Amino acid sequence: MKNLLVALLFIFQSCQSQEKKSEIKEFKEPVKMKIENNMEIATFAGGCFWCTEAIFNELKGVKKVISGYTGGTVKNPSYREICNGTTGHAEAIQITFNPNEIAFEDLLEVFFGTHDPTTLNRQGADVGTQYRSEVFYHSLEQKEKTEAYIQFIEKEKLYSKAIVTKISSAVIFYEAEEYHQDYYASNSEQGYCQMVIAPKLEKLRKYYKSKLK
Repeated sequence: MKNLLVALLFIFQSCQSQEKKSEIKEFKEPVKMKIENNMEIATFAGGCFWCTEAIFNELKGVKKVISGYTGGTVKNPSYREICNGTTGHAEAIQITFNPNEIAFEDLLEVFFGTHDPTTLNRQGADVGTQYRSEVFYHSLEQKEKTEAYIQFIEKEKLYSKAIVTKISSAVIFYEAEEYHQDYYASNSEQGYCQMVIAPKLEKLRKYYKSKLK
């Protein structure tokens, strides 16, 4: 029994943070992304990027999802540094999508519907600033749409607690190590995937059928 409890603790606390305060540099203008063929970019942080990547890979109109780090002060951070909670970066995903197939508002709906935007620097047992809820906008239009969507959520009282999701200008996005990419697809039988990611995908498939590939 003791060994089982230790294993479960390891699964759910995959990257517990020993947080230190770090000053986040303010950027007035979002980073302009190079995109082709009328594609657009969206960057979201909503807890462990293994989860968010798996979710958004299932949406129609989404052409590519990359797991990475953004919003901090350290250049070219490693996963080990991120886990220490000292770099200021969030685990995030960068989504390349076709706006003619799926709107930015649809991405926001799925984003806010598949993670808890009311818990500060935490998603479930994953604790630390790297697991914060944040939208990094690439245009003023994305910024305004995100603000409007949060106002809608609050007006409709979809959550009993206040929304703590940050809205920030997109900054440099560092692609995570190769083994993080398509993590769920390659490790679906792993404990964390079964106990944390699979239930999120079940929710996605139940409530967002019309948005799936």
